[in-house]
Parts: sequence; C-alpha cells; structure tokens
Amino acid sequence: MLEPQKLHGVIPPVVSPMHPDGRLDDESLQRLINFLIESGVHGLFALGSTSEFAALTDAERRQSMRTAVQTAAGRVLVLAGIMETSTARVIQQGQYASEADVDGVVLAAPYYAPNSQREIIGHFRLVRREVGLPIMAYDIPAMVKVKLEPRTLITLAEEGTIVGLKDSSGAWEQFRDVIVGTRHLPNFRTFTGSELLVDVALLMGAHGVVPGIGNVVPGEYVRLYELARSGQWAEAACLQ
Repeated sequence: MLEPQKLHGVIPPVVSPMHPDGRLDDESLQRLINFLIESGVHGLFALGSTSEFAALTDAERRQSMRTAVQTAAGRVLVLAGIMETSTARVIQQGQYASEADVDGVVLAAPYYAPNSQREIIGHFRLVRREVGLPIMAYDIPAMVKVKLEPRTLITLAEEGTIVGLKDSSGAWEQFRDVIVGTRHLPNFRTFTGSELLVDVALLMGAHGVVPGIGNVVPGEYVRLYELARSGQWAEAACLQ
C-alpha cells in the first residue's frame, strides 16, 4: 500500500518498448525499469500517456503492471494508470492493478465522451470504493475533453478519495489553486506533468514531477529535484 512520505520526487511515466511485430518487449521493459531505478528515480508510473496505454491490449497492460512491480521489487513505489472510457472499464483495470500488487493507481476522467464535474466526482468515488487502492488524479483535459476543476480536486482530496494529483493541464493558475487549497492536508501530493517548468512547479509547492523525457535522462531530473529541495533555485533553473 502507498505510504504518503514515499510519494514525491521524480516518477517517470514508463514507455512501452515494443518488438517490430508490435508485441510488448518485456525484456527491454525490465532493462528500462532497472536503468530508471539505478538513476535514482523515486517511483514508476506504468501505463501513463507515454506508455501508449490506449493502444495496448488488456493482456499487455496486465503484463506491464506485473513487470513493473516484479522488476522494482520494492526498491521504489509503482503506480499504474487505469484510464478507460467508462467507470466499469476503469474498475476492471483497477482489479488488474490490485492483482499485480501496485502501490497505487492513476486515474483521469473517462475519455472520449465529456463529463460534468458532478459525474467526475461520482466516478472517482465509485472507483475508490470498488478498487480500494490509493488514487492519484490525472488532469489531462487535452485527452479527456474536460478539466478537473480545483474545487473538484480539493473536495476529493479532503474526503480521502484521492491522495495526489498529476497536473498535465497547462493551467498553472488552477494548479496553484490546488496546491494552496490542499496545504492543510499533510498527506496529499501534487505533481507536474510539465518537463520544462519543473523548477517553477516545485517553487510553487509541488511535490514532484512525472517527466516523459525522464525515460531518457532520469538522472538530470533527479538532480534538478534535489537542487530545488535544497533551495538552490538558481542552479535548478540553469539545469532546467
């Protein structure tokens, strides 16, 4: 189960290596995961947008989760994306994640058809009840057609439905509203999905970053995070 104090830092969204014939390359995935961990990352995000999860079969998604957990072997936490087009399909993915023994799941609003904020709140609550794993909300309106509004996220955080947020919305004012609005919740964590403004997000009070480019240069992002954590903002800005 996810321990709040471990949810911080650099958590790359792991890419999905593929064979030329389109099959998931499990051996390469294991090598990549070991490379990321040896580079000092604080966690792994399997089946995020960078993994092209929507193009994978259910069997490949389950394999990705199992490989991430087994290869990490407790060295870092493992989060798994369970994004889908409906609540029922999300719950099914969540059951796969539970069977794989991930530490937590990452969940956006259902994609393809837009939903109201009220519907989104109900979606998150039902998934939390049925799946039982800690949920990190994923705000990516470009892909799901709707923004997770600050009030929605704060409500879900205050009631314990979600334990964190990955913000890939590009709406920095609203991201700041969530950071400020959840400061009274010591176990809630906020992450930016921006690879180019990590120092800015950390200065605002975010707890970490989920960088796609971190698959290639994880050590640089770890160094950037460490500089920011130690208050060396000028040096962090130069590295950024």
